[in-house]
Amino acid sequence: MAKKGGYIIENVYQGGYSTLDPNKAYSSSFTGYRANVGSLGITTNPGTINQIKEVSDKLASGLKNVEIEFIEPRVMDAIPKQQLTEIRQLSKLVGGDVSVHGPVIDSTGMGEQGFSELNRELAERKITEALLRSHELKPDGNITVNFHSAQGIPSSTWKTLGDVEGKKPREFKRMVAVERETGKMVHLDTEKKYYPGEDLSRGETYTPERNLESLNATSWDNQLTQLFFNKERADQILGENGAMIQDVLGSIEEIKKKGLNPYEVLSKPQQNALARYYDAQRYLEEINRQARSIFSKGYEFGNDKQKRELAKISEQYKEDIQKAGIDPLAQSMAIRSLLNELQNPKLAPEMFVPIEEFATEQSAKTFGNAAFNAFDKFKDPNKTPITLIENPPAGFGLSTGEDLRNLVVESRKKFVEKAVKEKNMSEKEAEKIAEKLIGATWDVGHINMLRKEGFKEQDIIRETEKIAPYVKHIHLSDNFGFEHTELPMGMGNVPMKEIMEKLGEKGFEAKKIIEAGDWWTGMKTSPVKEALEGLGSPMYMTGPGPYWNQSIGLQQNYLSGYGMMLPSNNYQIFGAGFSQLPQDLGGDMKSSGGRFSQRGME
Repeated sequence: MAKKGGYIIENVYQGGYSTLDPNKAYSSSFTGYRANVGSLGITTNPGTINQIKEVSDKLASGLKNVEIEFIEPRVMDAIPKQQLTEIRQLSKLVGGDVSVHGPVIDSTGMGEQGFSELNRELAERKITEALLRSHELKPDGNITVNFHSAQGIPSSTWKTLGDVEGKKPREFKRMVAVERETGKMVHLDTEKKYYPGEDLSRGETYTPERNLESLNATSWDNQLTQLFFNKERADQILGENGAMIQDVLGSIEEIKKKGLNPYEVLSKPQQNALARYYDAQRYLEEINRQARSIFSKGYEFGNDKQKRELAKISEQYKEDIQKAGIDPLAQSMAIRSLLNELQNPKLAPEMFVPIEEFATEQSAKTFGNAAFNAFDKFKDPNKTPITLIENPPAGFGLSTGEDLRNLVVESRKKFVEKAVKEKNMSEKEAEKIAEKLIGATWDVGHINMLRKEGFKEQDIIRETEKIAPYVKHIHLSDNFGFEHTELPMGMGNVPMKEIMEKLGEKGFEAKKIIEAGDWWTGMKTSPVKEALEGLGSPMYMTGPGPYWNQSIGLQQNYLSGYGMMLPSNNYQIFGAGFSQLPQDLGGDMKSSGGRFSQRGME
């Protein structure tokens, strides 16, 4: 025994790591959270149509859960249906289970040209088709099929994310607002405005929310202002020629009854008055058409209170226009009354809304309808694919826990509406089925990317708490919060332990799929061992420890620390047998030439 540098060198081996302490993190990647191996799964390669081989290879890793990647719509369409049957039989044979990652498409119907209902309906059909095809993998049960909440649409940026209970709402830093009719987007920031007669040293602060109110009011008022301008032109014509027009209209019907041409019977001044009347009539018809269009927008996009008020205005206008008959002055007065009523600022509908609200409204129709279509096809809720909605990387639309929660809730409502209407189902029964068939996938790597927007670990955990009651599936990947990288758990700064604690029983029961695309690409090896170490999974099904995070300590032996004392090469060269000698010396080792005569061996 010798002392050196504050430590003792023993001549007797001190032993390796102990497995008696299960919390000892011998692996630097251990996250502190332990996941049962039976709940873990791994993904297939999304770039190949040979998914049978992919599933076979992934099952050989020892994990029983495999998620089949239909991410690329083109690849999904190239996979024959026979493959799905073979995959089902293979997974059944080895006691495995499969889930599906559906095609990554935008469910909102928004594109480069704005919003299109046709695009949204196309997305709905694609999602429905993915659900129907996935059913072939598990026809006697509920297969989970995962879709992103949206794809590629921008997100507002946030100053705060609000609390879990909703008592303190989140605050905008920059709002992306969408015009609900066309999908046109505008950015609204916090800004200072300066007005005459006010304190110019301070100015007036306009938050994104206040700018949105102003935008809606201005948009509504501008449309009506243009109508008032045209209306003044019609009134000017009628005012200048009113008496003559009234006189002409009083006799023109009699002239027509006699089969005469009014322009041949009327005097020149009367003809001019009639022409001016027709001009005014065209103005009034155009004003009426535009007013009807504005009224329609107000009713379509207004809230319930606004709709009730517009219904009263509609009845009054109907009564006024019927009384007016063909009298142009009375018609003009009826239209003026309508425009005056519509000019009320309280009737201005929310034509522009935050993109989160608009995207949730459209995506909920897509997912709710698609889930109902699958249920309508297979009838039994215990044999219908489960639609799971996943949070995309933070920074894109519908990527926070609050956004995902709102989307799941609204999608379930759409499902219930269709089930009650088309299936004559009770609302209570429809809600129960909707809760079973529509849920959330929580991607811990995606939500960790909130860090690049300046948010902290506690914000990420709080967003997890918001979505926790709706989670049915989990995607595991690690990163450092800035780029969309996918590493095995424990190699980045995702707060895995805290996230899983917030998910509680939902997280424990859910399948946890390892997504480590960058590890596959860079290291060219499976991430399973590294993931098991990061998640501290037990090595055996029963009994305490050891755990995979302790695996490094289980590789030592009695001679550990002294290097390879008796390498296998020692036996090959210096062993007691002669089998490793060259053939010309009586051994078995082949040689390219003789050792004595320099001639080739016969």
